[in-house]
Amino acid sequence: MGSTGYSDAQPLEIFSKRGQNAVELGSKRITWDVISDMWNPNTNPSGILSIGMAENTLLHNTLLQYIEANFRLSAEHLTYNNGSMGSNALRNAVSHFLNRHFNPFRPVEPRHVLITNGCSSAIEHLSWAFVNPGEGVLLGMPYYSTFIADISLRPEAVVIPVKMGNVDPLSIETVDLYEKAAVEFEASTGRRVRAVILCNPHNPLGQCYPRETVDKFMEFCQSRKMHLISDEIYALSVWENRVDKDVSFTPFESLLSRDITRLIDPALVHVLWGMSKDFGANGLRVGAIVSQSNPELHIAQKCLSLYSFVSGMSDQITACILSDDQFTDKYIEINRERLSVSHQFLVQALNKHKIEYLRGCNAGFFLWVNLGAKYLAAHPEEQGRGTDLTDRIFQKLLDNKVYVAHGTAYGSENPGWFRLVFAHPVPWLMEAMARIVRAIQ
Repeated sequence: MGSTGYSDAQPLEIFSKRGQNAVELGSKRITWDVISDMWNPNTNPSGILSIGMAENTLLHNTLLQYIEANFRLSAEHLTYNNGSMGSNALRNAVSHFLNRHFNPFRPVEPRHVLITNGCSSAIEHLSWAFVNPGEGVLLGMPYYSTFIADISLRPEAVVIPVKMGNVDPLSIETVDLYEKAAVEFEASTGRRVRAVILCNPHNPLGQCYPRETVDKFMEFCQSRKMHLISDEIYALSVWENRVDKDVSFTPFESLLSRDITRLIDPALVHVLWGMSKDFGANGLRVGAIVSQSNPELHIAQKCLSLYSFVSGMSDQITACILSDDQFTDKYIEINRERLSVSHQFLVQALNKHKIEYLRGCNAGFFLWVNLGAKYLAAHPEEQGRGTDLTDRIFQKLLDNKVYVAHGTAYGSENPGWFRLVFAHPVPWLMEAMARIVRAIQ
């Protein structure tokens, strides 16, 4: 029989435009290559050591022991249970937990909560529900890299990156830059800007927004009838910075804790939280949208949530954890202490090697680090590479089997910056730093 002439590699014209965009984006997602070859000192010592992905491994054993001791599976967890927006038990548990830890001005009720399989799905649903194809969402630089796909890939919204220049990205002055970007986008495209997304605490800067900045954002969104989405997935990962003694630290304050009615229509405000970061449980895939004054969103979610249905087992595990006040209180306390210790270790290692980092971090579990300056000091012949500098260093890091988040992908306005995650045991960080130093010297 003759050959059909087919090959495994297919021409992109057999894909839709959406599919072609996904192929292009997927080809750039190095994280999946890293995950498939993750370093383990015992089982894969030649693998890639990651301090680039935002995973907190500090209390994995504690959480596993709790789940093993308390997880009970029943027949209802093998069914659709209470539907695709989360079981009654889970929505009750989430509202109970948020009422205890987020100090809400208006108590969170189960009917305010929409459960999704992670906060990426939550952001995608909000983009799909509120933004027409071609309309804009404002996102300040630097930003969490996956926001781009969450907002734009399937909803076909347009991300409008807001450049900060020399302005502190968390300061009240930034709101004028957002407004300028909105005006320019609408004038050039004839399309509306529909939303602003804030990450508070900020990823990748590891700091919290001051109250006056958030107030100004609410006024700005109200003036243009835009939605304000507050991603608060790192809300409880706020800890004591024991190293940076001569800087001030802004405490975290949830939008839920504010009486917002004098500043913005509450129907425009939506808060996100999930299990991935504060509980180091990315793999559970549990996120939540808290929208207290927009019942139509909850109706729309009855359709959208079919694509973000949380598994019965993750639903039950999360409900069990969040309902146990004694366990969660202790877990959060220990997690904050260990994050503080790990941050201190990484900063001391960076200082030892005279590597610049953004000072004043007290939230999340990452540092914004300038590897470019150290690299150029050792390789002055490479001055003037511009944004290529970040690519050059990134490849050298991979060659040395260490993965660090690429600053350009995170909207860095300056070359040579990377995001380093420190929520790992000290031996892990020691090995990572040794590989980083080898790569840039």
